[in-house]
Amino acid sequence: MTIVRKPQAADRAAWGGLYAGYAEFYRVEQSEAMRERVWGWIMDPAHEVEALVAEAHGALVGLAHFRPYSRPLAAAQGGFLDDLFVAPEARGSGAAEALIRAIEAEGRARGWTLIRWITAEDNARARTLYDRLAQATGWVTYDLKL
Repeated sequence: MTIVRKPQAADRAAWGGLYAGYAEFYRVEQSEAMRERVWGWIMDPAHEVEALVAEAHGALVGLAHFRPYSRPLAAAQGGFLDDLFVAPEARGSGAAEALIRAIEAEGRARGWTLIRWITAEDNARARTLYDRLAQATGWVTYDLKL
């Protein structure tokens, strides 16, 4: 059974291993200092980035990072799911869906009008889940690097 909860200070090492796995999955170079910065954000109740972790059999098997964002055209608030990762050995266990559903419940409680996220076009396994839970948009994403 998967338990979804907020991370605790004692989760730092396990969370860090999962987050390093997420960066590796997307071939993003990430340092321990970068993970420490994000962990600091997560542990700071005043910071916009929040996290949930999925635990199964006493071990962390997944993470999700999310934050609110304003939607001016809709005059509403939404949530953005920045990062979602489940350890390879726990894929197919329902952990990813449990994390998304927990963020959905959080968003409903906060009055958000939607939860938005992006994924790689070739992330076929995850997209099977995403297509079942949400509607793909017709928007194209751009990055202006600074």
